[in-house]
Amino acid sequence: MSAAVPSQFGRLARSANNVPPLHLLAGVGAALLALTLVTPFAFEAYGDNAFIALAIAAGLLTIAATRLAERTPPDRALWLIFGVGIALRVYVLLFDPLLSSDIYRYVWDGKVQAAGINPYRYMPADDALVLLRDGTIFPHINRADTAVTIYPPVAQLFFLIVTRVGENVTVMRLALLGSEAVSVTLIMLLLQRMNRPVTRVIAYLWHPLPLWEIANSGHIDALMVALMLFGLWIALTGHALRGAVVITFSLLVKPYAAPVLAGIWRPWDPRMPLVVIATVALCYLPYLSVGWDVLGFLTKGYLTEEGISAGNDLWLLSLWRLVFGEHQGDVVVYIALAALVLLLKGFSVARSSDRAIASTLADINMLLLLTLLLLSPNYPWYFLIITPFVALCGSAPAWVVSIGAVLLSEQLDWDFYTPRMVTKSILFGGLLLACAFTAWRARMQRIADTGASQ
Repeated sequence: MSAAVPSQFGRLARSANNVPPLHLLAGVGAALLALTLVTPFAFEAYGDNAFIALAIAAGLLTIAATRLAERTPPDRALWLIFGVGIALRVYVLLFDPLLSSDIYRYVWDGKVQAAGINPYRYMPADDALVLLRDGTIFPHINRADTAVTIYPPVAQLFFLIVTRVGENVTVMRLALLGSEAVSVTLIMLLLQRMNRPVTRVIAYLWHPLPLWEIANSGHIDALMVALMLFGLWIALTGHALRGAVVITFSLLVKPYAAPVLAGIWRPWDPRMPLVVIATVALCYLPYLSVGWDVLGFLTKGYLTEEGISAGNDLWLLSLWRLVFGEHQGDVVVYIALAALVLLLKGFSVARSSDRAIASTLADINMLLLLTLLLLSPNYPWYFLIITPFVALCGSAPAWVVSIGAVLLSEQLDWDFYTPRMVTKSILFGGLLLACAFTAWRARMQRIADTGASQ
């Protein structure tokens, strides 16, 4: 009897190996569709913890799907990959944003600009804007009576353009899905340039983070990612300064894209910093009628609200305080050290002698991961910047962070709330473990290669 059991498992394993990868991929796609179908209802019934559990499961399925897709002929696999990816997005578009109301501010900012008013001048609840209020957008704006807009000028231009087509959430989400389509195209082009299977685009298309944070919640980070990838494509095809302009546009959507510039800069070339500064100045110029208020909510509460000014939500600093206690000025010291570390890493990336596309993208990936670790954002959509590199580089740290980011979806108004420090410890602890594992595996591979060559 005991000998029969292993033999049965052996036959099952051999049978699985004989199944065409495309059929297995279709099975994973069906499972992913089923998980996504029940997620909105599970969230409504059981709260954010149910959402998190289902999203993480979907992320693990995406890892399996990516491995299968690499073994599947592209002419057959791409139809399935895009079919499932599109079906997922169409489905989540049917639901109102589940976890964020930011998109309502996007539409509002577009309306304000269309009325000829500087979006950095008034809070939405200001009486000066009373004529712009409606029953579908205004009631859902967060911080309506406490904050002017925080979004930089390129994001504001996007809001204005999109709302000229339609002043509603659906049109805004469709426009952001258009940005995502640009990102997907550029991911495939970069994969081709690196001679890697284009089917790896599945790592992005089936990933739960962009699905829920772009197609459902409609975060402007989709535009940031598209501009970042477009700028990288231009720079990596031999036009670094033009690429720098486009990447600067992306950081004027969300500043988290700024470290990407290090991947295309040469420290001995002063032109790129000048181009970046000039681009920033020109983009802010139309809004300077409000003076320094052009920086929006960033200088009027955001740093405090997000726990950065007090250091409460900076993960590494919080760990330090748990061990050594809180000291006066420790936030300033931490921020100075974090800035120094990022600058040194940025210069290291800029000075790298290996300028192959794959190496450059891997360096940028690690620089962005370091940025996320040091700044430790509070919201999952900030991690969208890393999702293209899951497909392009396929590193374990990128997978861990992009899937683990859904842990930050937890809301205070549900039961079984997990303290943010615990959530971030799981997320960033996982990142550090993944980095250590990757370094160990690379070292073992070097030892094996050395032994084989002797």
